[in-house]
Amino acid sequence: MDEDVLTTLKILIIGESGVGKSSLLLRFTDDTFDPELAATIGVDFKVKTISVDGNKAKLAIWDTAGQERFRTLTPSYYRGAQGVILVYDVTRRDTFVKLDNWLNELETYCTRNDIVNMLVGNKIDKENREVDRNEGLKFARKHSMLFIEASAKTCDGVQCAFEELVEKIIQTPGLWEIKVLGDMAG
Repeated sequence: MDEDVLTTLKILIIGESGVGKSSLLLRFTDDTFDPELAATIGVDFKVKTISVDGNKAKLAIWDTAGQERFRTLTPSYYRGAQGVILVYDVTRRDTFVKLDNWLNELETYCTRNDIVNMLVGNKIDKENREVDRNEGLKFARKHSMLFIEASAKTCDGVQCAFEELVEKIIQTPGLWEIKVLGDMAG
């Protein structure tokens, strides 16, 4: 079944508790939205194959718990990831302020420096916005991240976020190809 799949990519979704990481993932993989979704405990994991620029990529997407007490396995799930989606809630400034902590964690545990990061401002369907789109854009530029605003509830921007991330990974030589010669020489 998988013979036409170009590559399997490991994608992480990180961010504070309650910003909508699981909702974004569910919207992307199952096209569903559950307003009553419980907090993720540890790590949830979904697989979805998408086609980007004529290339099929199988995504192994790791949805992580935002709550401190569930985050005991951090280093292991960062290992080997090619893409990271960093999520904040546009209606909660505190989740935006804490992005720096998540970036530090990423730098600490990430095993590669060419990893592709995507910043997602979620919950744009809500009225009481506390973080302006330009602030998100500025933060993303400063840290060389892709940026998109989304709503897991209305589906807005969700597909686009994952597609752009995968496109960028595929365009980054050395991030995903199988290095046969390098492996043999090692």
